Amino acid sequence: MSTTVTTQSGPRVWHAREEHDHSGGATMIGFWIYLMSDALIFASLFAVYGVLSRNYAGGPGPKQLFDLSLVAVNTGLLLASSITFGVAMLAMAAGRTGRTMLWLAITGLLGAAFLGVELHEFATLVAEGAGPGRSAFLSSFFTLVGTHGTHVAFGLVWLIVLLLQIGKRGLSDDNRRRVMCLSMFWHFLDIVWIGVFTFVYLLGVIR
Repeated sequence: MSTTVTTQSGPRVWHAREEHDHSGGATMIGFWIYLMSDALIFASLFAVYGVLSRNYAGGPGPKQLFDLSLVAVNTGLLLASSITFGVAMLAMAAGRTGRTMLWLAITGLLGAAFLGVELHEFATLVAEGAGPGRSAFLSSFFTLVGTHGTHVAFGLVWLIVLLLQIGKRGLSDDNRRRVMCLSMFWHFLDIVWIGVFTFVYLLGVIR
């Protein structure tokens, strides 16, 4: 009788694990597809900015508006958050729940600081009369940079929810997979921002 139970339970466990692994693989593939679609959106926004970046409508241009020192600080904040996320991934691989949560929290604080500086920049531009309705250049600028900022804000919300989930259930397989997806998303935003910093701010000021 016991032999029959063991024989029947074995395949059930194996099938459950197989279905779980298959589900995890499907999630990762689906997230890669999402990132590729997001990359197409940003590519389109970069193209639009490239076409409209010299249409000032008699208003100020990048040299008059952009503060490279402030943007450099903001870039440093986002790149530092990418490093701290990498440390969180190492802690997760070691199975250290507390350290994983600590470094994820530090990542969130750096991301929030980045977003705060960006909102300050937007508010300053609008106060100076350089809002998105001033020219085609500013419309494309606010759209591109604002879309990136919106993604960072979404990433912060995701990060907070993930911290709550880890605090409740620990580093389960599902939570590990969620951290990996958020890591890919966060590093993707870093890559996009490097493009923004170079193409929008740096080239805009020196050309």
